[in-house]
Amino acid sequence: MVAASSQEPKIIRTELGLTIAGTRITLYDVMDYLKAQYPPKLIREKLGLNDEQINSALAYIGTHQTEVEAEYQECLQTAMEIRQYWEERNREHFAKIAAMPPKPDQEVLRAKLQAWKARIELD
Repeated sequence: MVAASSQEPKIIRTELGLTIAGTRITLYDVMDYLKAQYPPKLIREKLGLNDEQINSALAYIGTHQTEVEAEYQECLQTAMEIRQYWEERNREHFAKIAAMPPKPDQEVLRAKLQAWKARIELD
C-alpha cells in the first residue's frame, strides 16, 4: 500500500467554490469567521476541522488573498440578491397570512403563552 502523497491539494475547486479537500466547507465559510475576528482555533472547532485543514485553509487565504477576497465578495453579493429575491417574492404571501384571523384553537395557545410570559416577567 502506498502512502498518500503530501503533494495532494488541500484546497480544491468544486461546484461550491474553493473548498477544503475532503469536506463541504468552503474558504468563504472560513472567511465569514475571519471577518468576525474569530481566532483560528475557534474557527477550527466551529467548522469541525482538524489542525491540518484549518492551517491549509488559512495558508491558502494568505497566499491568494486578492483572489479569495474577490470570490468571497461575489458570494456575499449573490447571497444578498437571493435573499432580496425571496423577501420580495414572499412579501405578499406573508402579508396575507398576517391578515388572516387566528384559528380558534390558536386562541387557547396564545392565552397560555401570554400567561406564561406574564409569569416569567414576575419572577
